[in-house]
Amino acid sequence: MQILCIGDVVGSRGCNFLRRHLPALRRTKGIDVVIANGENSSDGNGITPASAGHLFDSGVDVITTGNHTYRRREVYDYLDETDAIVRPANFPPDAPGHGLTVLDLGRTRVAVINLMGAVYLDEHLACPFRTLDALLKTPDLPKICLVDFHAEATGEKRAFGYYADGRVSAVFGTHTHVQTADETVLPHGTGYITDAGMTGPIESVLGVKAELVIKKQLSKMPVRFDFADGDCKMDGVLFDIDEKTGLCRSAERLSIR
Repeated sequence: MQILCIGDVVGSRGCNFLRRHLPALRRTKGIDVVIANGENSSDGNGITPASAGHLFDSGVDVITTGNHTYRRREVYDYLDETDAIVRPANFPPDAPGHGLTVLDLGRTRVAVINLMGAVYLDEHLACPFRTLDALLKTPDLPKICLVDFHAEATGEKRAFGYYADGRVSAVFGTHTHVQTADETVLPHGTGYITDAGMTGPIESVLGVKAELVIKKQLSKMPVRFDFADGDCKMDGVLFDIDEKTGLCRSAERLSIR
């Protein structure tokens, strides 16, 4: 089974680029499932029902999120109503949405878990490692299970990958918007990449106009961040999963420009 995991989609320009290129990529690569991180898919940050709908209409099957999940209040009810969007499972249990979903493809089922790291992000969240342990005890959990680990620190991401090795099909990192070159299959059969990258403007600082980020760094004053213009890219990683064992056979890093 071919499962494509797409790095953070940034704003309407990232959404539009994905819409133009994802359908053809699905055909040429024989992709069965597409997972995309959409927590920045709305212009002005966050995710809305409209930006989520754009991703679904473009061929995304499951949307994961992260630290900007609750930036836009209009998405709160939507998170409760749809099973196709997941938020970090280590948020408090009464937070809108859910941290695990199961996609039923008929011939097989695919579970998607979303977790958020604690290092440099929010140390008050439940431990992502222990939260994974609890989720893997979910009754009737499919053999094929992928985790979007939305985290800042590479060390935490790498440690989490080895902690999950052999227990999930793949772990793909998100949040930094910079694609790493360490895609691999870990010793016990879990596909892994520290960060899948970003879908959005190439000439930018994580999707934002560079001059605005520089102004913020120099002045230390509040600056409104606007997304950059120009050519875009779509970063991701393609995992080949064995349907019988649920383990990963190969991981291929992609960057479409």
